[in-house]
Amino acid sequence: MSKRKTPVMQSFGERLAQLRKTAGYTQVEFAAEVDITQRMVAYYEAPDAQAPAHLLPQMARVLGVSVDVLLGLSELRSPKRIATNRLERRLLEIDKFDPKAKRQITQLLDSLIEAEKLKQQMRSRTGTTPSLRARTQRNRQPAAQEATA
Repeated sequence: MSKRKTPVMQSFGERLAQLRKTAGYTQVEFAAEVDITQRMVAYYEAPDAQAPAHLLPQMARVLGVSVDVLLGLSELRSPKRIATNRLERRLLEIDKFDPKAKRQITQLLDSLIEAEKLKQQMRSRTGTTPSLRARTQRNRQPAAQEATA
């Protein structure tokens, strides 16, 4: 008779913390995504805690897993993703980094995205793009010179 190894059941809280860290979220960031407080996340990550059923689908969505994986009913399978363009290849490479590095890169990307959005807002308010404004100004200069001649 051989000894059978039974898998140690991971608690909901341990699983939630592991999935959150794997996804690269801090408790604060995860809480903001799920629309709960950081304190609630810390509570749900305690060994004996369980999250309320109404939060499970949203938590799973944010973490990019199924509710079954979140509850420990099925194993997390990492699908093989094939990058179709340069940006996707870079993102898949970044996804392999440790959570701290991912968080720093995400903050940098957030800053760059915010700056680009501001540029787009400024363009939409003026109704022209910078290159169109430059051409318009160049076209107006000869007309102004002819009027003074």
